[in-house]
Amino acid sequence: MTEAILEPDLKIIDPHHHLWDLRPMLPMFPEPHHPFIAAIAPHAHYTFDALHAHLTSGHNIVATVFMECGAFYNGAYGEALKPVGEVEFVNGVAAQSASGLYGSARYCAAIVGHADLTRGAAAGAVLDALAAASPRFRGIRHAAAWDADPAVLGAPFHHPEGLYRDATFRAGLAELGKRGLTFDAWLLEPQLPDLIDLARAFPDQPICLDHCGTPVGIGAYKGRLHERFDEWRRNIRALAACENVVVKLGGLAMAFCALPEEGPCAGHGSEHLAALWRPYVETCIEAFGPERAMFESNYPVDSWGADYAVLWNAFKRLARGASAEEKAALFAGTAARFYGIEGVLD
Repeated sequence: MTEAILEPDLKIIDPHHHLWDLRPMLPMFPEPHHPFIAAIAPHAHYTFDALHAHLTSGHNIVATVFMECGAFYNGAYGEALKPVGEVEFVNGVAAQSASGLYGSARYCAAIVGHADLTRGAAAGAVLDALAAASPRFRGIRHAAAWDADPAVLGAPFHHPEGLYRDATFRAGLAELGKRGLTFDAWLLEPQLPDLIDLARAFPDQPICLDHCGTPVGIGAYKGRLHERFDEWRRNIRALAACENVVVKLGGLAMAFCALPEEGPCAGHGSEHLAALWRPYVETCIEAFGPERAMFESNYPVDSWGADYAVLWNAFKRLARGASAEEKAALFAGTAARFYGIEGVLD
């Protein structure tokens, strides 16, 4: 699907994308037909060249934020410190972009890594090592996505139930606050009360809810998006009452959400995608406000249901009624402020 680029001069910071080389790992997945695996398999080698091709497809992407995905861990550092390898790798990509040889955009201007917060206070040493690995390091994501139905998440995810309520995990999270680091949270819609409780317990910790809270439309939730919408909306409004939380508007083209059901890269146009996503995106913007919301690509995972350029067209359609100031926040300003990269907008 190709479309004319809408509002091509609008500055965008893509605050959520991945880089990886999953080719050696794909044969190890016991569920090769799970929608998530089907979505990422075409992008199993998603490093600088693939990212560059998407970011130069017509929209004015001025910078990006890398989001941890378990890529290029270095086992030589030991179990606790192996995620440092990911930050080192991404810092190299960022330096490649900062050279200017590939244009003015600054890829991976901020880096979100991973540390196992279930190590409690011992996670502090890992955070220090991550910070030493790159001046672009801003914080971590420790996902908590879990569901009783194994068909929902599939083999790649093994997070324990109730992770964000665990006392040892919370001791690890406290180490972020001591260092002024951000926390990205990924969990599924039925788990939102866990994040609400966490945000209330740590009111000074900057937290970003990824992917609109991930509405679920597969496995035991197939055909139930409409049924569960009111509960999702109630929890989004409760979470938005926590002023330390921001939200990423995206992730809805993931296979988990079934918005759309087909994939990979379903070929739908931006008008159709905007119509599918409008109830979720508009609810989030209404609850959080433009100053605490940011559009995201979640690429290449969202390639399940949306081409990169079409995805951003859909977002621009969803923001059509916003003022210039509100668009500036939704597409770049909120991300720049949350991840401390305001300079890329100069």
